[in-house]
Amino acid sequence: MSEQGQEPLRIGVLGAARITERSLIGPARETGHRLVAVAARDRARAEAFATAHGVERVVGSYAELVADPEVDVVYNPLANGLHGPWNLAALAAGKHVLSEKPSASNAAEAAEVRAAAERAGTVFMEAFHYLFHPVTRRLHDLLASGELGALRHVEARVAIAAPPQSDPRWSLPLAGGALMDLGCYGLHALRKLAPWAGGAPRPVAARARERAGAPGVDEWLDAELEFPGGATGTARCHMACDGLDMSIRIVGSQGEATAPNFVLPHLDDRVVVRTAAGERTEHLGTRSSYTYQLEAFAARVRDGAPLPLDADDAVATMRLVDACYRKAGLEPRPRTAV
Repeated sequence: MSEQGQEPLRIGVLGAARITERSLIGPARETGHRLVAVAARDRARAEAFATAHGVERVVGSYAELVADPEVDVVYNPLANGLHGPWNLAALAAGKHVLSEKPSASNAAEAAEVRAAAERAGTVFMEAFHYLFHPVTRRLHDLLASGELGALRHVEARVAIAAPPQSDPRWSLPLAGGALMDLGCYGLHALRKLAPWAGGAPRPVAARARERAGAPGVDEWLDAELEFPGGATGTARCHMACDGLDMSIRIVGSQGEATAPNFVLPHLDDRVVVRTAAGERTEHLGTRSSYTYQLEAFAARVRDGAPLPLDADDAVATMRLVDACYRKAGLEPRPRTAV
């Protein structure tokens, strides 16, 4: 039984992606959900993955997995360009879907995923796990309580060292690029400040640099945004940086708050608050944001509990991603043919 005392989710995993150990394997063990099947392009790799992580069995293809009657939740951590097609396939098969971000290659495909979720009547969620951690909830609480005053500015930065040139994140046909892989976190975090900013932000300017040898793929992208209430924001992403930076800084009329790592708060759970009363550092706990996410997703599937993320939210994020690409002089990612 899961820790909620209900039947565990029966989860099927598409692919044998490295992220899955952190994003799903550990959280499923902690919360008592079953990993019933895995499929990968290379069956030997799927078998090694199943043995290493306690997945109950291997199936022969992605199509076989989404059709499997024992699977009631499909987890999709494939390359970005394969999110949309296999989200559509899983929803058409009547499955609940937990999709790694971004949910699709572009806003038009994300809208198709939303329509498929409506037809299926199942739960679809894009895995912006950071939103479920107490670090992000605390940032929102500081705005809601008025301690920071009115929102004036927000800065989000998500940067990592460069993946190998062969990595699919550098592939335009697979919907690669820094904004898709990293910057969507910053844009999403800015979008989620809409309740304290008079509405959702819109991009007013952006600039980017293409990856050498990968035309159309952004190595980094900086976007400037504005909110209806007058606040401003910056969302910067870099996929070939010297180090790791996943910080967010929220500035209000009466103070500011910084989370040094809002994306992976289990690595740094601090929220630093500065007001006229002084500076303090709060620690919000190093339990994984992915575990909080899986608990919330399971509660939605089993009990109908509310979620802050749905297919509408995924479409809104992809519209903002596409708009930032256009502002930077790049095209939105093309749909991947499957």
